[in-house]
Amino acid sequence: MSLKDLYSYLSVVIYMGLVKVPQISNYWSGSRLYKFGFPATVMSGRKFQAISGALHLSDPKMDAENAKMKGTPTYDRLGKLKPVYQEIRDACKTYFHPHQQIAVDERMVASKARIGLKQYQIEKPTKWGYKLFVLADSAHGYTWDFYIYEGKSPERQNGQSKGLSYESVMALVDERMLGTGYKLFVDNFYTSPSFFRDLLQKGIWAFGTIRSNRVGFPKTLENKLPRNAPRGSMRWIRDDRLLFIEWKDTREVLMCSSFHSPGGDHTVRRRVKTRARGWTELTVPIPTAVHDYNKYMGGVDLSDALVGYYKILRKTRKWYRSIFYHFIDIAVVNAFLLHQQLAAAYNQRAKTQREFREDLIMELAD
Repeated sequence: MSLKDLYSYLSVVIYMGLVKVPQISNYWSGSRLYKFGFPATVMSGRKFQAISGALHLSDPKMDAENAKMKGTPTYDRLGKLKPVYQEIRDACKTYFHPHQQIAVDERMVASKARIGLKQYQIEKPTKWGYKLFVLADSAHGYTWDFYIYEGKSPERQNGQSKGLSYESVMALVDERMLGTGYKLFVDNFYTSPSFFRDLLQKGIWAFGTIRSNRVGFPKTLENKLPRNAPRGSMRWIRDDRLLFIEWKDTREVLMCSSFHSPGGDHTVRRRVKTRARGWTELTVPIPTAVHDYNKYMGGVDLSDALVGYYKILRKTRKWYRSIFYHFIDIAVVNAFLLHQQLAAAYNQRAKTQREFREDLIMELAD
């Protein structure tokens, strides 16, 4: 396959994310119901199907050698994705450096394939698929780094692990590449006092919601908020360089931070039910820590939303192709965010994502 054929193939694949139809063959059918003339001007439907069927991301000889090691510790479960997997990660880190606020969270790539890599996440919109741990810039949603969860790591199998939540973030927060002075936002799956202290050793601050049963969470009952405490009530405890906050909203919210101070002058509006069975609005004081969490924790969710608008995920029998199409989505969205940054720097109007994709499709096709 020539480089021109690859560009043409990618232009049609990205185009399919903009204009979705049930069957791939409908793009070339010529039916009045599916009048999509563009794909046929780029390549024939037979050629597109041939490339899709023959698409491999690794050396077949290396795949054969890797297959012989199946069942041994040296077997690489992601062998069919390499070296593209590492190249896309390197590219994400090469062309952009995150702002001070960053976030780590999971992302699911939908799949119905019968393979051990597939995971189930009950709290995610996509329940079944491949799990990615993603580090994103909180301000813009740029995917700076990610890795695919393969199951138990060698450390976990040997009993030397500090837990999946600890290892997943440490695999992404490399201070030698990322630098120091960052403020990392995570949810209660990742937050633990020992983990935050280890991040401080790397020169990285952290904040997140926390579960009360985490090891290291203060157990003192001094000044504990009563069950019927009014909204906006707060209690905080300082333990060395960590601040633990208990804030009452609709329910109790527990947080841990390595860089915040207690208190703050922020407020939020809440609708509450009155005794007369009506509704009224209250102004509720909110700690600065909670305000920052609401503002910066959604970096990965923002990235997911940008990917989801025009994602090109297609049904395929090969599990690695599903992830490859997601790699293309990551690359396109990151390129779009770089375009927005450059347009702002030169005081120019930034294109919408749809406009950006349309221009990209034409450049690849031509």
